[in-house]
Amino acid sequence: MILIFMNHRIDLIGVSLNHTFKKDRRMTYQETLDKIHSFQKFGSRLGLERMRRLMELLGNPQEHMNVIHVAGTNGKGSVCRYLYSVLRENGYRTGLYTSPFLERFTERIEFDGAEISEEDLTRYTKMTLEKVDQMLQEGMESPTEFELITAIAFLYFSEQEMDFLVLEVGLGGIGDSTNMMSRPAASVITSISFDHTEYLGDTLEKIAIQKAGIIKPGVPVILLVDDEAARGAILEIAAGKGAPVYNAADAVYQIREKKSSGYTFDAIVHGTSYEGLTISMLGMHQIGNAICALTVLEVLKKEKRIHLDKEKTYLGFLRAKQAGRFEIMSTNPYIIIDGAHNEAGAAALAMAVKEHFPKEKILMVAGMLADKKIDKLVELFGLITDEFIATEPDSPRKLAASVLCEALRKAGKQCTAVSDPEEACRYAAGLDQYDVILFAGSLYLIGKVRGILSREKEQSSSVL
Repeated sequence: MILIFMNHRIDLIGVSLNHTFKKDRRMTYQETLDKIHSFQKFGSRLGLERMRRLMELLGNPQEHMNVIHVAGTNGKGSVCRYLYSVLRENGYRTGLYTSPFLERFTERIEFDGAEISEEDLTRYTKMTLEKVDQMLQEGMESPTEFELITAIAFLYFSEQEMDFLVLEVGLGGIGDSTNMMSRPAASVITSISFDHTEYLGDTLEKIAIQKAGIIKPGVPVILLVDDEAARGAILEIAAGKGAPVYNAADAVYQIREKKSSGYTFDAIVHGTSYEGLTISMLGMHQIGNAICALTVLEVLKKEKRIHLDKEKTYLGFLRAKQAGRFEIMSTNPYIIIDGAHNEAGAAALAMAVKEHFPKEKILMVAGMLADKKIDKLVELFGLITDEFIATEPDSPRKLAASVLCEALRKAGKQCTAVSDPEEACRYAAGLDQYDVILFAGSLYLIGKVRGILSREKEQSSSVL
């Protein structure tokens, strides 16, 4: 035990000395990324002790922000995008913190329509690392990578002239590093389903209790939770904290039109009528996400925190887009990417594909992480098509393409294993018998594929 402890301390001291070495000169952007990623060695650890101390050393900047805190298994990223887009269209200077990124690290931290610059990321990382050094000198454990990134984001946002911060929870809620505000403007829980059960629990009720950890005394809670037991657990926690609850599922809506360019619907949300509202994100679940965002906005209006112009609000919903979520990259054939990496996401993807492409011939290129419920995801993906290419995400936690291919074959599907995603893209592009080529699975795969497809599109345009 003594040796293990000493090795751990030596590791932490090594990190600290390496930070100090950089203090006397400017880090490059790549050095900044390398330094941030070096914290991966500390893994994922829930709990706020490390984060509390780090934020204290930084002056607790998060306590001076109007934060809309959004948790949930699925849908939280889309709800964040809707809120961010609508608030910005209405003139509010708004920040957005999301995870993970798809193509560029700077995607995670956005303010007023622009990602954090490489120069600012370097600057705020260096400032934060100085406080990490102080933590280590005090004998505390090192923060994790996600804790470090969150602290960098809080520090960056604190120095902007910002009206609101839309803040996406990373994992769970109670012990997530974003859960650092004593009084956010609103707490939002978008959905409860199975994911990260090793951290959050093996029942929906247990997972809901973890998500409900973002609820604060007296702060309004907006829910879009279908499961009765999960919703009941959240309501009990909210009641105990005197937090008023608004159920987005109480909204009444009617769909006017569904097209591959978007959906138009009428809705009555918290007493306000929205007629002919159009969203560009596809899938029936996106209507639910939009209504959840509308409910948040109506609650903020009721509390006189915001004023909304209806025309600008409609424009905000229309312009909101979430990269990598049923994103149509091109047509003829349709090339679609979707980060369906858990059961609920895969079920929503299957429904969206059947809705928009009920008779088309579909090829799916899939790649997963090894810690996912492979059999269940294979079952849900099998509802979409019988023809697959199995590939691998750009992650050390990747599931081997050969293993995924074998699981698909056992389920009665045709499958070819192409482990390198770039080769998988080329292989799929050479097959001309498909109407739709769908890339789905881990967001690490989707980010890689999106970059490949974007580069090819740019090269084709330059040739023309």
